[in-house]
Amino acid sequence: MKFDVEKFRKDCKISDTKRDAGLTTPDNILRYNDISYGKYGKYNLLDIYHQKEVTAPQKTIIDIHGGGWTYGDKDVYQYYCMDLAQRGFTVVNFSYRLAPENPFPAALEDINTVFIWVAENACTYHIDLDKICVTGDSAGAQLASQYLTLLCSAEYRKLFSMQVPFDKIAVKAVALNCGRYDMNYCLENKIDDPFLTYIDKALSEDRELTLERINAIKYINKNFPPAYIMTSEYDFLKEDAKPMYDLLHQKGISCMYKLYGKEGDDYMGHVFHLNLRLEEARVCNDEECSFFDGIVQ
Repeated sequence: MKFDVEKFRKDCKISDTKRDAGLTTPDNILRYNDISYGKYGKYNLLDIYHQKEVTAPQKTIIDIHGGGWTYGDKDVYQYYCMDLAQRGFTVVNFSYRLAPENPFPAALEDINTVFIWVAENACTYHIDLDKICVTGDSAGAQLASQYLTLLCSAEYRKLFSMQVPFDKIAVKAVALNCGRYDMNYCLENKIDDPFLTYIDKALSEDRELTLERINAIKYINKNFPPAYIMTSEYDFLKEDAKPMYDLLHQKGISCMYKLYGKEGDDYMGHVFHLNLRLEEARVCNDEECSFFDGIVQ
């Protein structure tokens, strides 16, 4: 059955709106809204959050939102990102172009534009370029792992025409949350319709190049940043986390694997950490930020 993008978007929006109902901007958070970082209008806007008392550059998280490559924007992630800012970070929360209207590699190109923007505007927004961390969940975890591979692998960068600011911004740590990473396996087994929606046009235009481009895990090397890899007991992508941990561990990359929840906790599903009302979300987000702190401080 063909993936129904509009139904998926509608269902996700209903779920996310219910999850975040009643949440507001914390009193101690300063937010900069709707900053343009690129040329694609509403798809190229970002917010920045930090505590009001911050007066100097500080450790910073760049968050890459999920949504099956076809759904989501910075507004859906604002409360999660402000919650991270409560832990002493400046947080960059941005929208990017979505498929199928904007197929692969549009999202990756927009992420690259954000990183260039951050490198050029760090001083204005209390961003410490020596203390950059990344979070990404679901499709955002795939995009995060792929983009960080671009930053760390000169060989992988040769497959793309975009100018990657690998010499201007270095990511010190990443949290990969409830993600999928082996995308060639995904494609070969036709197990993720949103990904097929995202990649189909590129495959039809140049299949060989596209297959190599999506095989980011092939190019991960020792320069990939330390990683916190998280999933949960009822995450439908649960089985993808441990193989990613094993791959990074085998390559000598400092990493941590964590499975949250236990059998019977059926509320501990995909991207549970975004539900700020859950105690387990608080614990997860605390532990990830502590992981970052241990590296950037």
